[in-house]
Amino acid sequence: MFKNKRYYYLLELQYLGFRYHGWQKQPGVKTVQGMVERTLRYIFQHDDFKILAAGRTDAMVSANHAAVELFVWETLEEEEFLAVLNENLPQDIRALSVEQVDEKFNVIQGSKWKEYIYLFSYGAKNHPFAAPYMVNVPEELNIEAMKAGAKLFQGEHNFQKFCYKPSADTVFVRTVEKSEVVENDVYTANFFPEKSFLFRAVGKGFARHQIRLMMGALFALGKGKITLEQLEKALEGGDNQPISYIAPASGLMLQSIQFD
Repeated sequence: MFKNKRYYYLLELQYLGFRYHGWQKQPGVKTVQGMVERTLRYIFQHDDFKILAAGRTDAMVSANHAAVELFVWETLEEEEFLAVLNENLPQDIRALSVEQVDEKFNVIQGSKWKEYIYLFSYGAKNHPFAAPYMVNVPEELNIEAMKAGAKLFQGEHNFQKFCYKPSADTVFVRTVEKSEVVENDVYTANFFPEKSFLFRAVGKGFARHQIRLMMGALFALGKGKITLEQLEKALEGGDNQPISYIAPASGLMLQSIQFD
């Protein structure tokens, strides 16, 4: 069949990442991209389409608001397509909206900023139902020190020590628009602990595992294993050795994306 026009759509998705091996399609494992593409193949009854995400979340990382660009050779009735898409996606993936965009739209370059949050608690072990959303640290944490440490990330810094296995073209100098540790009032559930906290980081883009390494450093700070001065020194870069361990993935979620 002769195809003379390509159409472009922005899909906004939510997903719980706990049972997926990240966004990006990989052989032999279940991924969010693979599940979305399988659903689209079923709906279209062909595989002559392409999807491109604004970012690739890691294994077990969730998204409250993820953005995906869909390239197709046919026009879509947006409301009808949204309904059919949700009928066929698994329960832990939901399409929020479908909107046609023009060929100049770039889902990767067009994002103005991304907001990530990381949910955590400390002390008594959480109810098992909280495991997909929140990380529990059994030791006492100095939350005030963690709040001060989070503020150090804000602004332009060299995040070389907060990047996992960087490539030759990885950009280390990045600007974090907002960085804070606050009490969690964003997500609630009757099986969450009475008090929990979140780390929020906002910026145009983050390096591989950057948020989890930042969170790992804040955990180390809260446990008294590093000082604020050491954390500040680490933001000068200098080598590829991370300052701390990579915090578990299950507490992390892509909270929102803002486009230009």
